[in-house]
Amino acid sequence: MQIYLDYSATTPTRPEAIAAMQAVMSEQWGNPSSLHQWGNRAATLMERSRMQVADLINAPIDSILFTAGGTEADNLAVMGIARRYRQPQHLIISSVEHSAVAEPAKQLEAWGWQVSRLPVDRAGRVNPADLVAALQSNTVLVSVIYGQSEVGTLQPIEALGQICRAQGVVFHTDAVQVAGRLPLDVQTLPVDLLSMSSHKIYGPQGAGALYVRPGINLVPLLGGGGQEFKLRSGTQAVPNIAGFGVAAELAAAEMPAETVRLIHLRDRLFSQLAAVAGLEPTGDRRNRLPHHVSFCFTEADGEQLSGKTLVRQMNLAGIGISAGSACHSGKLTPSPILQAMGYSDRAAKCGIRLTLGRQTTAADIDWTALVLQQILARLQAATLISKI
Repeated sequence: MQIYLDYSATTPTRPEAIAAMQAVMSEQWGNPSSLHQWGNRAATLMERSRMQVADLINAPIDSILFTAGGTEADNLAVMGIARRYRQPQHLIISSVEHSAVAEPAKQLEAWGWQVSRLPVDRAGRVNPADLVAALQSNTVLVSVIYGQSEVGTLQPIEALGQICRAQGVVFHTDAVQVAGRLPLDVQTLPVDLLSMSSHKIYGPQGAGALYVRPGINLVPLLGGGGQEFKLRSGTQAVPNIAGFGVAAELAAAEMPAETVRLIHLRDRLFSQLAAVAGLEPTGDRRNRLPHHVSFCFTEADGEQLSGKTLVRQMNLAGIGISAGSACHSGKLTPSPILQAMGYSDRAAKCGIRLTLGRQTTAADIDWTALVLQQILARLQAATLISKI
């Protein structure tokens, strides 16, 4: 029995998106910048895809900028604003950002920028009052992730965005885990920049998008032919973009029913594992991504019960999950997300994430809960024996 529960890492490309990509590669393969009929066909298809992605978040069609993925969209948002300034300014991010925002912030810091990192509570949630306190006269950008990929917490984006808008500060959110799973409406949501990714919503890998609110000016990262409104040079990956567009349209249509279904499965898994000793749910249980389940082994001793160990053991049982900690040169390092939430270094090595998707069933949830409990019991017993 094979059960995939790592939908926050990537989703299987849906058949409708694959069919759209195949049609492009066999029939509409022209360069969309070319003026002849082959180019026009590709350009028309790409603009249809732009409309499909725009409709997912209720955005104007010309506010959607295609990228190679969520990481590029995040980098363009952060660096595209930063490059507007000759002198270093002040940037605010949360302490639980994805590395696609955290790493550009570190780079700016090395170049002399001030970077404030907002603290989070035990649930991984930012307090809007901390944003108010962190704002300075030279703050030019605030970037706070919408749905945290490791622990599932949803941030109070509306409140944070309103604070920024009142102060005239550009506000960006990484919505890669939210788009296609929860309703987004940039006509009412006070965001200036919003990142999305195709392969999180059953589209192909290699495509993403950045929503840029009209009136927000970015400096491009790449020099070249001036594609994507002169903000992202390079010939567009039309097959990937076509697949992204189809996936976005289907996600919007299916979201009302699918989100409710995923919430029920999510809560079912939380409930079945609630009594496991030492297994602590992480993230905010109420303000949470609908498909996301995560835990930390607070009683773990050593690396026998690390998140990486559990991933390997579950994989041997045919179940795909993920861990938050990283392994570099054989040495396990704590998850910076769990550390920011107040977990000890030891506990921060012991986080796991199970994320659900379109193919997940109630039977999958029940079997996963049973297998995980059996693996935990076996590893805990092995740990006790090793101490004798």
